Amino acid sequence: MHNLRQFLALLRREGELVTVDAPVSSDLEIAEIHRRVLAAAGPALLFTHVEGADFPCVTNLFGTARRVDLAFGPRPEQFIQQLVQLAQDLPSLSPGKLWPHKNLIPAALKVGLKTVGKGPIGECVQSPPDLTRLPLLKTWPEDGGHFITLPLVYTQHPDTGHHNLGMYRIQRHDSQTLGVHWQIQKGGGFHYHVAEQRGEDLPLVIFVGGPPALILAAIAPLPEDLPELILASLLQGERLRRVPTPTLPLIAEAEFAIEGVVPPHVRKPEGPFGDHYGYYSLQHDYPVLQAKRLYHRKDAIFPATVVGKPPQEDMFLGTYIQQLMTPLSKLVMPAIKAMWSYGETGYHSLAAIVVEERYPREAMKFAFRILGEDGGQLNLTKFLVVIDRPLDLGDFRQVLAYALARARLETDLFVIANLAMDTLDYTGPAVNQGSKGILLGVGDPVGELPGEFSGDLPGGACAAAVYCPGALTVQGPAYAEDPGYAQHLAEDRAVAAWPLIFLVDDASAAAKNVTFLWSTFTRFEPAADTYAAAVQLRRHHPCYTPPIVLDCRMKPGYPDELITDEETAQKVSRRWAGSTFPKAASKARKTALATPDFPCWINP
Repeated sequence: MHNLRQFLALLRREGELVTVDAPVSSDLEIAEIHRRVLAAAGPALLFTHVEGADFPCVTNLFGTARRVDLAFGPRPEQFIQQLVQLAQDLPSLSPGKLWPHKNLIPAALKVGLKTVGKGPIGECVQSPPDLTRLPLLKTWPEDGGHFITLPLVYTQHPDTGHHNLGMYRIQRHDSQTLGVHWQIQKGGGFHYHVAEQRGEDLPLVIFVGGPPALILAAIAPLPEDLPELILASLLQGERLRRVPTPTLPLIAEAEFAIEGVVPPHVRKPEGPFGDHYGYYSLQHDYPVLQAKRLYHRKDAIFPATVVGKPPQEDMFLGTYIQQLMTPLSKLVMPAIKAMWSYGETGYHSLAAIVVEERYPREAMKFAFRILGEDGGQLNLTKFLVVIDRPLDLGDFRQVLAYALARARLETDLFVIANLAMDTLDYTGPAVNQGSKGILLGVGDPVGELPGEFSGDLPGGACAAAVYCPGALTVQGPAYAEDPGYAQHLAEDRAVAAWPLIFLVDDASAAAKNVTFLWSTFTRFEPAADTYAAAVQLRRHHPCYTPPIVLDCRMKPGYPDELITDEETAQKVSRRWAGSTFPKAASKARKTALATPDFPCWINP
């Protein structure tokens, strides 16, 4: 799959793509249509008539597990597993062990970069560019403007020339200026830091579209010096073709390439933006790209996505990436048998690992290994659960119950304050500042866990629901009404038997795992929101006497939850009333759209 066109052709053959010929607005309307189709497990959407734009826009490319499989197939996972097995066999390599890996040689020879004289990306050039004619999307009502939501941002280190391909949202400021959202722990941001320290411009190219493997490589949690373009080549099973230019090379099969420079010490307000945490990330000052040229293919197609409250399209890619990278993680960290970051929480808010503890407290060493990972973004994990049994880590109810059955909370719960935290997580005292929590749940069970809640509700509570054995959700007063309620709850005898309590705004969230994870771990910061019946300092360690209460209520200063505005919701319902977007892979051929204003068609 070496370009977007091949992928779209495959989706069309498989009944996974519909074409929307009716005029649509990039200002909220496309995003709302996308969200509704995604929620119904519908197909990818090709909007051919985006008002005010010169190019069509395609969304929901990866909105089901099946489309992700179509994009990448089994080959990447098989190749990585075999590569890892070869690395493990190397110490005792013999002809007999080498023979099963013989097919790796021709496959490995196809991995790499290839320079070509020209490519489709150079078919059209604008200099200076007019970026207002691109179909950038405004996806949520309080967004600060229109954004490139699938940008492939390419930079090179000013000293070494090592490249980085990352996905950082890009806001259009005007026809030739873009905001670059380089949050902490981003490779491109490190390159810019070096250039800025010298007072130099950083050359930069933003690719949009191209081989699907580029998108996966850009968001994969790779170590800083591991080249993303090599991973993209591995994923697509052939060398990645690039066209040289006087500044930076262009990916030959990209749909668009915006070339320019990021000057030092120049910032402009960027945002707000409705982000994958399910809330707005607020307006802050970020570097600016001064665009010099726009390259694009003839009849170029602009891919986009919409992020928001999980689950969204990015979760399907995130699941695939975690499954793909697990064998490599085991190779780098062999003592860690499995790991999982929870997309329902925005990934960085919660993770779990499985370890093999060979001596007492060794599990903490592995926790430090994750939180100190140099490269990728595991080090941004806010709360980490460590267990020693290979459970299905995707089932957090099971994971948490296992950990609670083995944890002595006085010694096995750690809260570490005054650390860096993900830029998009606003639960800390300031941007990029926060804390981390670690729960060790290894060894033999230390006691029975309560599994049902009976008796009177704790004082001030209006509802309670069991999340899993040992963990109770309690709906109490809003934080603004009673900021100190979490401590009162921890001391209430009605819940004394429960090791862990989540204080929430809505206890019904415990019924669905995705809702529970999103409404808890995105709304608490370990150092600020962890309470206990009693806390004693022993050997400089806070010993928490259960129950432990995590205050997961919305608090002053948190950004707003992402909600579609009523005007857009009514517009989409009115315009597309009676329309049927076929289920993905339905093989439906033609569905009329009955609208009050005009007839139009969706053509699979």
